[in-house]
Amino acid sequence: MRYRRLGSSELHVSEISLGSWLTFGVGVEAGRSRAVVDEAFALGINFIDTANVYGRGAAEEFLGAVLKDRPRDSYVLATKVFFPMSATDRGLSRAQIEKQLDASLRRLGTDHVDLYQCHRYDPETPLEETMEALTRAVRSGKTRYIGFSEWPADRIAAALEMADVEKFVSSQPQYSLLWRQPEEAVIPLCAANGISQIVWSPLAQGVLTGKYAPGAPPPEGTRATSEEMGGFMDRLLQTPVLEAVQRLKPLAAEAGLSLAQFALAWVLREPNVASAIVGASRPEQLAENAAASGAEVDPALFAEAERIVAAVR
Repeated sequence: MRYRRLGSSELHVSEISLGSWLTFGVGVEAGRSRAVVDEAFALGINFIDTANVYGRGAAEEFLGAVLKDRPRDSYVLATKVFFPMSATDRGLSRAQIEKQLDASLRRLGTDHVDLYQCHRYDPETPLEETMEALTRAVRSGKTRYIGFSEWPADRIAAALEMADVEKFVSSQPQYSLLWRQPEEAVIPLCAANGISQIVWSPLAQGVLTGKYAPGAPPPEGTRATSEEMGGFMDRLLQTPVLEAVQRLKPLAAEAGLSLAQFALAWVLREPNVASAIVGASRPEQLAENAAASGAEVDPALFAEAERIVAAVR
């Protein structure tokens, strides 16, 4: 496993990180989830990403239980705030950031997180209020650094221009061979301002593993067949997308990689990406994904892959 510095922070995170959306506390039973976390540590994965809204606190509670006997300095822990936790609890107001951070810390069983992220931008709260609350969170010691997920470039720039507030060190966008929107504005802006990308869905929710064949039902036991985990995949399971993905397999084979490893290596080719978040329901899935770290691929193969998927992105 290789590691990259997270923006302008002092954190060094594994190129492959462990996510918990739709898996821990929700779609994967506890015993298998614990085995996945154990495998992550065995593989050298040190970065674990979660959010308060994942399972309405269930993912954080699971991680609090499974991490409690591990040295706190043996992993980098990140969580998020924004989405509704109740009929009245949502957003990035001063009160919500303070309330939700304290609740996350209780569930996680720790006195601080390494990275606290705004899960989306909150147009209903003044940006100044949000940044002041995040700054207090850092200066109180409850989080070491701050980040954001899926913020518009103009709002990122506005936050960077503020004086006397803590600066963001991370951005968490969706990014993959099938979704390259961050390249237009977010990545260039972040690269110029000491902010790294921690990308989610680098495998397009498993579609870029090649396991979904065009015209065939999804294999049993996959995310697409899960009531808890498969509800966000309709766009990705369209026949033209699946046909294009199948055409990537010979390129991955030429690189000596599985298709999943090839897709992760493509994401990691971008210097501004610090880590690619993967979810896993089985330890062997995580082991395969982790092997993408440090993979060396002929840029011509990546260029051909980009050409193949260009029409279906």
